[in-house]
Amino acid sequence: MSVFRQFFGVSWQQMQAKVRYRILILTLLPILLTLISLVFITIYWNISYTGKQLFMKVKADLTVAINTLEQVQKQQEIQLHNVSQSWDFQQAFKRIQQGDKEPIAIIDGYLAQQKKILDLDVLRLIRIEEANADPDLRQLLPKISNNQAYSGLMVLSAKRLDRLDPNLADLARVPLSATLRAQEPQKSEETRGMLSRTLLPIVDQDGQVSWYLDGATLFNRDTAIVDHIRDLVYDQGTLPERSIGTVTIFLDNARVSTNVPMDLFSTKQAAQSRALGTLVSDEVRQKVLVEGTPWVDRAFVLNDWFISGYSPLEDVRGNRIGMIYTGFSEAPFIHTYILNIIELGTILMLVLLVSGFLVYRGANSLLEPIERIHHVVKAVQSGRDLRIGELGLDRDNELSNLAEQFDHMLDLLQRRNLQIQAAAEQLEVKVEERTRSLQDKTEELQRNVALLNETRQQLVTNEKLTALGELTAGIAHEINNPTAVILGNMELMKYELGSNANVVEEEIELVIQQVGRISTIIRSLLQYSRPGEFNAPLEMHQVQSMIEEVLVLVRHSIEKQEVELIQEINTTADVQVNRPQVIQVLINLVVNAAHAIESKGRIWIRANDWVEQGQVVGVKVEVEDEGVGIAPERLSRIFDPFYTTRKDGTGLGLSLSYGIIKRIGGTIEVKSTLGKGTVFTIGMYHKAKEEQGDNPYEGLHFGDTKRLDD
Repeated sequence: MSVFRQFFGVSWQQMQAKVRYRILILTLLPILLTLISLVFITIYWNISYTGKQLFMKVKADLTVAINTLEQVQKQQEIQLHNVSQSWDFQQAFKRIQQGDKEPIAIIDGYLAQQKKILDLDVLRLIRIEEANADPDLRQLLPKISNNQAYSGLMVLSAKRLDRLDPNLADLARVPLSATLRAQEPQKSEETRGMLSRTLLPIVDQDGQVSWYLDGATLFNRDTAIVDHIRDLVYDQGTLPERSIGTVTIFLDNARVSTNVPMDLFSTKQAAQSRALGTLVSDEVRQKVLVEGTPWVDRAFVLNDWFISGYSPLEDVRGNRIGMIYTGFSEAPFIHTYILNIIELGTILMLVLLVSGFLVYRGANSLLEPIERIHHVVKAVQSGRDLRIGELGLDRDNELSNLAEQFDHMLDLLQRRNLQIQAAAEQLEVKVEERTRSLQDKTEELQRNVALLNETRQQLVTNEKLTALGELTAGIAHEINNPTAVILGNMELMKYELGSNANVVEEEIELVIQQVGRISTIIRSLLQYSRPGEFNAPLEMHQVQSMIEEVLVLVRHSIEKQEVELIQEINTTADVQVNRPQVIQVLINLVVNAAHAIESKGRIWIRANDWVEQGQVVGVKVEVEDEGVGIAPERLSRIFDPFYTTRKDGTGLGLSLSYGIIKRIGGTIEVKSTLGKGTVFTIGMYHKAKEEQGDNPYEGLHFGDTKRLDD
């Protein structure tokens, strides 16, 4: 898009929005479509008709190559016939018929001379018995009729080549190499040889055939045949510049005679090595060798694409033994196609540029007034106060009338906007006044609702505690007398039984313990419901001494559970507290921590200075355990009375602890993580801030937050 802006001065979106460019596009679009259609039609004709012609040409070339190969065989028959009719051969043959053996050596020398002259690889005279004994010649004998020569292709192994001529086996050997798009070679070299073989009967004076003239040409490494076919098919001027015409004879899928160069991109064909031993593509092999169908199409030859024709070659028994190929490189034709497309595209761009320039010049006088109108519209949209004014056109001009009407509408719109703005300002003042009044009333209502909720909660709590106190006092009075009787009778029973009491000593002790537990629960209830009766005087005590006393009191029960108590005292400050009550709170927290640890674990008791605004105001004591932790939904209820998760708990321990700390104006906080443990933190001031009133639980809401302070 930035290149488009640099070239035209505007972006593509702006060009679509401008009228002059839209007219330019609409004018040039038919021309553009026409020229593009012409380009594509031309390309289609080139690809379709030229492509068909190329395939027709390579098919004709293949036919010429096949006919030329047949002519080579016919020429070979003529050469053998001329040799048999020569004067030297006839004179020596007559002597052989008369029983003279000496002319056989003369004929062998004559045939060796003619083999070099005629460029044959095999030329020999053999008896009919030798021909019948030769498995290769037996394939040709049935095809001879009327004493005429017969020629055909055959493939001989290295051993059979060696029997014909010791040099043929070495001459036929072609190393094989891996080739792109071809199967991996199954052997390292091709040792077999493909021959064009001719057998000519020699008739004696009696009209009988007792001798044969055997001639053959080895195609392996033979360049004369393929070069002769190439010169016939791809003479100079028949192909574009840089196009290469090639001919190949395949033995199976290996090139044994070819003029395909190893480097297809070299311009010095004379210095190129031939691609002997390379393999045909697997696609062509499957089509031609396996299915026996000629191939006329594009094919991958060695390392480039060629317009190719392949035809299967059959031996004298009708078996497919190889292929003959003709073809020429495709790249020069593609280059010509691309060059044509570039030329047509260049012409298209020139026509478009000239047409666009003419259309732009012709429409400029019409579009300038429209652009002025558009400029004023954009300015008005951005908040500027502009008018179109005079366009320099006749008053009867449509654009001039349009501009005048548009200016009139802008004037009306400006007056309407001023009226709307004044009304909006008045409305905004009224809305602001109403909103402020509503906010004040809402805040007052929220304060009243909060006060009401707090008052109601305190009333409910006070009523609960009052009822609980009365109920507890009655229960304590009714239970204390029976428990005293039970305890006294148990002591009397123990005394009366004397030594016999050992039998039921365990049961007696259990009854006494349970009676003691009942007494403890009654005292806790009385302490919770009537805290004023249990208030004790506050005195200055060291936190360290209280913690050490706690450790002595709880050590025996903690050690049974194999819990390690760790003491970390970092303060020597005094606090104003009731020592027994604070010790009761710490024992309660340590015992709860031990119960939270399922097996072995550690409990830390820490004491540090309580610092606020840079001043030491008291001491904070932490009790941390490695227990199971407290679930978030239970954490908010742990200070509620009678709430417990232990089967033998009363649910009053933490509530009493909260009341004790609250009476001295301290704080108690709790943090817990499931699976890691819980930390209780107690804050106590140097000088206690005693609560006013008899109810230290006032303000304690059932289900309070995790942090509880005064």
